[in-house]
Amino acid sequence: MSYTALYRNFRPLKFSDMVGQEHITKTLKNQVISNRVGHAYLFTGGRGTGKTTSAKILARVVNCLNPQDGEPCNECEICKEILEGSLTDVVEMDAASNNSVEDIRSIRDEVNFLPTKAKFRVYIIDEVHMLSTGAFNALLKTLEEPPEHVKFILATTEPQKLPTTILSRCQRFDFKKIPENDIIKRLKIICSEAKIKIDEEALKIIAVLSEGHMRDAISILERCSQENTENITVDEVKELVGLPKLEYINKLSRAILEKDTINALEVIDEVINDGKDLYNYLWEVIKYFKDILVYKATNDLKIYSKEELEEIKKLADISDEQTLLNIIYELSDLENDLKWSSQKTIMFQTGVIKVCRQEFSSSAGSSIEKRLQALEQKIANLNLKNIETVEEVKTEAPKEKQEKPKMQKEEKKEETTLVSSNVEIAWKRVIDTLKRNGKIRLYTSLINTRIKEVNDLVWEVEFPNGLTSFNERILEDVNNKNELVTEIFKITGKQIHLKYKDLTKEENKTESKKTSSINDLGIDINIID
Repeated sequence: MSYTALYRNFRPLKFSDMVGQEHITKTLKNQVISNRVGHAYLFTGGRGTGKTTSAKILARVVNCLNPQDGEPCNECEICKEILEGSLTDVVEMDAASNNSVEDIRSIRDEVNFLPTKAKFRVYIIDEVHMLSTGAFNALLKTLEEPPEHVKFILATTEPQKLPTTILSRCQRFDFKKIPENDIIKRLKIICSEAKIKIDEEALKIIAVLSEGHMRDAISILERCSQENTENITVDEVKELVGLPKLEYINKLSRAILEKDTINALEVIDEVINDGKDLYNYLWEVIKYFKDILVYKATNDLKIYSKEELEEIKKLADISDEQTLLNIIYELSDLENDLKWSSQKTIMFQTGVIKVCRQEFSSSAGSSIEKRLQALEQKIANLNLKNIETVEEVKTEAPKEKQEKPKMQKEEKKEETTLVSSNVEIAWKRVIDTLKRNGKIRLYTSLINTRIKEVNDLVWEVEFPNGLTSFNERILEDVNNKNELVTEIFKITGKQIHLKYKDLTKEENKTESKKTSSINDLGIDINIID
């Protein structure tokens, strides 16, 4: 007898068996009860959230001989044949492998024939976003005005790839990620029926690891049950999915907070020797720091035991929220770099050393802010004195006509200096505000920049050390742009447009022009060190 995967064996047979999608199942049941089932549906959402299951239940209930409260009976001849996959009136098609115009044309030709046994001919097209442009065009007319005996149910994980002409012809239902509590409830039912023994904490870990996808949760449970037929524990779940031990995560987190570089590198070596993937390990460390931050803010975490919570409390006590936020940002940047690096071990070790040696103290930051504020105040006072001096000169100027031109030049010079310094002060205040508001990525992208006023409405941000593609993406983000413009408006009262200038590129252009000019002269130059 062939083996059936656990998620297929325990696929819900009724809408009431589904969890986490009540907003959809309730609507579909009401449509069936009131006899208002549409001709075309679009089910969208992440993997393993119930799209195909809902499509199969709907296909059965519209053809069921004895429907009850909007549910299929699953006992009549039609329901049984659909469950067995032998009824030709219900067609399931995978658009990933049947995406050509000919495949859709065959459907278009079939819809003109009446169903053989069932009331409706139902077409379930999975991963519909994989259809070609020609196939979509071939489907349009049939989808808009199909015969009365035909129903279409389209399912996809990427609705943004569908043409608007298709979207407008379907009733759309968005399947959301399933809450962890609902996943745990469903897993308990499966464990009870399949006679699988598992700890409550292990079920919680599986629910967290599934990230809202029921099929993933059932697949993890199945793998665990195959490894252990007696009782599944938390450690066995973590070992099976390749998660590093919490001991390793806690050690590295403590080393980072205590700035213990040697201990941090020793922990990394242990993880590598244990055969764990560094990318997954880093992701777990980032989540652990997030949990420390959440615990510090709420004193509540659900997925940890009492002993583990004690360790988290100790780390929360030796850190502050701003430090934890900064570490999470730094490690997230490291994760992004690690993803594309061919030397993951070196990148990981150097990244952790960098984080250990950085100063994240909020007190130090406030001290720097106070010094900057004091400096800004001194500059403002100096500018005020310059204004008073200029006004005095303007008053005395008529007495000595011969000095008037000279005084006008000095006045213009003072005014230019004043405007320039005001722009620079405003720019420093903008950057300091970003830091205080926790906009760390935007703040770090603008450190060491210089500002230049092009005109009353345009400022040019100069990058002496160069503008990286990563920083450019951050600065071009719409939300970040709005944040900058808003802060500048608060400080200056002007709606300023920002331009970015990479000074390193300008220097390279200048050097290349010089070289080109020399080459045009046809002069050979030998450089002697």
